[in-house]
Amino acid sequence: MDIRKLVKEMDGMVAEGAIVDAVEKFFANSAETSDYNQVTTKNKGQMIEKMTGFTGAIANVNGITLHNTLVDGNVSASEFTFDFKMKDDSSIYWHEIIKRVWNDDGQVIFEEYFNA
Repeated sequence: MDIRKLVKEMDGMVAEGAIVDAVEKFFANSAETSDYNQVTTKNKGQMIEKMTGFTGAIANVNGITLHNTLVDGNVSASEFTFDFKMKDDSSIYWHEIIKRVWNDDGQVIFEEYFNA
């Protein structure tokens, strides 16, 4: 399994704003997530629900920039900047590192977010 190729494809989808589609395509059913606010998901369905709710609250995508990606064995780390205008008129500007652990089938089994 070529993790570099999978990471490039997934990061490309995220950079285009297809975040829910990326989760649907690349997450294992048992994938877990954790973020810097201590919010966790315990499976793919929960993550899809979380991301669907989040993306549904976005009024405008000002920009999503992929800065760097590292791959070491079955672990990847991708650095992004997310800039959103939300429907509640707030703004979100995140510079974060997304660490992913991949299984041998080319699916994400763990994803963790770090505020960069």
